[in-house]
Amino acid sequence: MELNELKLITAANLIRLRTGQNLTQAELGAKLNYSDKTISKWERGEAIPDAYVLVQLSEIFGVSVNDLLSAQDQWEPPVDPVAADNARSYSVNVIIAIVLIGIFTAALTVFVSLWLFDIIEWRVFLVALSVGLLVFLILDCVFKHARHLLPILASFVLSLFLLAFFFSPLDKPWQLFLLIIPAEVLVFLGCKVKRVPRVRDLAPKVRHMVKNIKK
Repeated sequence: MELNELKLITAANLIRLRTGQNLTQAELGAKLNYSDKTISKWERGEAIPDAYVLVQLSEIFGVSVNDLLSAQDQWEPPVDPVAADNARSYSVNVIIAIVLIGIFTAALTVFVSLWLFDIIEWRVFLVALSVGLLVFLILDCVFKHARHLLPILASFVLSLFLLAFFFSPLDKPWQLFLLIIPAEVLVFLGCKVKRVPRVRDLAPKVRHMVKNIKK
């Protein structure tokens, strides 16, 4: 197999797998610690990822390294990948915005309904904030592959402390806020946990990849 042919095959597979998971080039680059320009270069068939990156790609997309290097479909350059990514991202953002606005509209409806009975209960907005952040977290994981996981999860944890503070029967339980720092640190560390491939798992995959390149 010629090197140029291998580059085009890898480019076609990379485009198909990335778009299949609704990932932009920038999002995939962030997962690999590469720039979107490098991803674009791979997808144009101008270069091929090295062995370690191929293993990382196989784990991200749930395929084998051989699948990345073997012809699956006829290679066709995307019509306009940037425009397609932007359109998809815009649609997802609109869906998320509609859902979040719906949650706060429901909270406002409850607030106004209680107000009509001379009950001022502004804490319904705190509940809406926590529910909205939780829904935002779920939608971000489903549609954007946890692109904003850390800030959303950190905000959600903070909103839970606010709920506990304002709904607690105790008199100003400010001691609860002493737990915020360790809780946020745990969230930060938890979001940074990544699976590192073991050397004994990496070696067979690399050997298999080299054999296919030599064919």
